[in-house]
Amino acid sequence: MSSWEFLSVQPSELNFQLELKKQTSCTLQLTNKTDRYVAFKVKTTNPKKYCVRPNTGIVLPKSTCDVTVTMQAQRELPHDMQCKDKFLLQSVIANDGATTADITPEMFNKEAGKVVEECKMKVIYIPPPQPPSPVPEGSDEGSSPRASQLDDGNYSSSLFDNAKSESLEFIEKPSESWAVITKLTEEKKSAIQQTQKLQQELGLLRREKDRSAGFSFFIMALVGLLGVLVGYLVKA
Repeated sequence: MSSWEFLSVQPSELNFQLELKKQTSCTLQLTNKTDRYVAFKVKTTNPKKYCVRPNTGIVLPKSTCDVTVTMQAQRELPHDMQCKDKFLLQSVIANDGATTADITPEMFNKEAGKVVEECKMKVIYIPPPQPPSPVPEGSDEGSSPRASQLDDGNYSSSLFDNAKSESLEFIEKPSESWAVITKLTEEKKSAIQQTQKLQQELGLLRREKDRSAGFSFFIMALVGLLGVLVGYLVKA
């Protein structure tokens, strides 16, 4: 933290984590240490590369103000990760009740009897996060089960044989299942045919029984009628 009479600035450096083709930002916190209104202005040696919001403003007495500095997307990383860009924060006592609209460039001119504080800040590049390092090929932790198995010729051969037998078994099982299904289908068809045949025979037996029952009743009626006639003749 840089401590001054008017404003304290945190942090005292602008830190940007570089990422190719991506904007990156950092924030400055300005704290007014006085009981007066303080006007500030932010300048940079490379205005095309950075965007400062707000670049001017008023910090109320005993209050804070955040300033966001955004660095434009970079197409390539600097070889030495060094940056020569600089920032300058100027602050001056303003009139009570002043607003951002009241700020003029002349307020920051150094004149006799006027104090203009200046805080210089440099830019620090932070390297992008590094990807995790690959595990060495000879490491036991990084070797996959398949790789360790293939290191042994016998084991890989047995593994291939097991896989082959399993695949053959898998191929044979559907044919066995199909044979079972075909057999069951034929048995079901035969059972249906037997059932239909039995039903037909049962129908014939019922019709013959009905006919025989009717014939027996006719014989009995005829015998009874003859008995009545014989009795009548005998009485006559």
